[in-house]
Amino acid sequence: MTAMMSTRRAMGRRLACLLLLFPVVAAADISAGKPDGSERWGYVEARPKANLFWLWYKSPRRASTPAAAKPWPTVLWLQGGPGGSGVGRGNFQEIGPLDVDMKPREWTWLNIADLIFVDSPVGTGYSYVDDPSEMVTTDKQAVDDLMVLLKKLAEEEVPTLQHSPLYLVGESYGGKHAAMLGVAMAESNQAGTLSLSLGGVVLGDAWISPVDSALAYAQLLNDVSRLNDNAVAKTNKMALMMARQTQAKKYAIARQTFTDQLDFIDSQSDSVNMENFMLDTGMSPVVLTNMYMNKTTQQNTIEGDMNGPVKKGFKLIPKKLIWQEASIDVYEALNNSFVVPAIEEVHKLLSIGVNVTVYQGQFDVIASTIGAEAWVRKLEWSGLGEFLSLRRQPLHFCDSAKYCSKAIKAYVRSYKNFSFYWILQAGHMVPVDQPYVAFRMIAKVTDSPGFHVDARA
Repeated sequence: MTAMMSTRRAMGRRLACLLLLFPVVAAADISAGKPDGSERWGYVEARPKANLFWLWYKSPRRASTPAAAKPWPTVLWLQGGPGGSGVGRGNFQEIGPLDVDMKPREWTWLNIADLIFVDSPVGTGYSYVDDPSEMVTTDKQAVDDLMVLLKKLAEEEVPTLQHSPLYLVGESYGGKHAAMLGVAMAESNQAGTLSLSLGGVVLGDAWISPVDSALAYAQLLNDVSRLNDNAVAKTNKMALMMARQTQAKKYAIARQTFTDQLDFIDSQSDSVNMENFMLDTGMSPVVLTNMYMNKTTQQNTIEGDMNGPVKKGFKLIPKKLIWQEASIDVYEALNNSFVVPAIEEVHKLLSIGVNVTVYQGQFDVIASTIGAEAWVRKLEWSGLGEFLSLRRQPLHFCDSAKYCSKAIKAYVRSYKNFSFYWILQAGHMVPVDQPYVAFRMIAKVTDSPGFHVDARA
């Protein structure tokens, strides 16, 4: 999320436009894959002149899992931004089988689920439009495109989806789309226009209530000594102004107020990193995590990978398309949707019995735990009172001598179909900062039979 905000400020100065228009094959879906069936990828024409790029990995654990075991899950990862590339960032920087240096990731989620990454909305990553008028301007349009994608994948490209519980995992702004997509899937299943099993919706440091996030900044940053105490009142004032503008449905104005608030915080905090208050702006959590874990310094860059060997390997990507980690055009096109909340969608999911999991990194600011706890308390779900009354349970993850932790790594509170995880020592990108904890969490959420196969777990 803040990567997009900082990208917006920096790229506005050095790039005129990121919108890439490349006509490829007129009105046609195209795909390819590895001969052994372990990977497939391609483009789905979500609408005329609007092309979504997707990537599917089949877990190697499928073959080694007993046939009589529980159904094998599939995870659809939705990146934040809006405009962040899931095929690039979510895949190579967070949960995919390989890291940016193309080395195996120890705690890849592929060990416990098949994985689908998508560059959404159109205009993100490898996805593109043939006409700028086809860029999505509302979150609903983005979700409608994803529904088209899922139907085509299940019917034509990934037949295992028809027998696999699908878990929608959204990080940051992707969490908002995950909640909305979950509602759309549930309603379509009920109407008989879709036949996919929705295993659950997972919201990671999600952009569910922008107002509650903005209202938390002053308290959080001041409490951790990262905001000038003389700046607290003005920071709160700007958040309240944004709240009034949002309530009046002046969404574009509210987003500008939010941007102004971030600029003010930046000036009064000596550039705190809004994705991790332990860092300063410009400090990469990916690089720092490698340092803390005594890993070899990252040699490759995500941009180099995605515009080099990865792009070449896919063969389907338009030659002139330049992959960007974040698309400012997608972000700007959703100007009137950015601050619109999705609390009602989470309420709907819980009310119809869909499993919902929220996880929050302790050090995140942009979509902080304080803000998440605030919007959770606004849910009209009938089980909310009982959920809030329960004591949190500490998680140590003492499964073996090698991976036993005497220290508490996380907390969880669960009631019926709702769970909330507090992930310690993590920022906005939990799988980057706490890869093993994130792996354990998603294994639990998906009830994956693959988790029990791994002796180390």
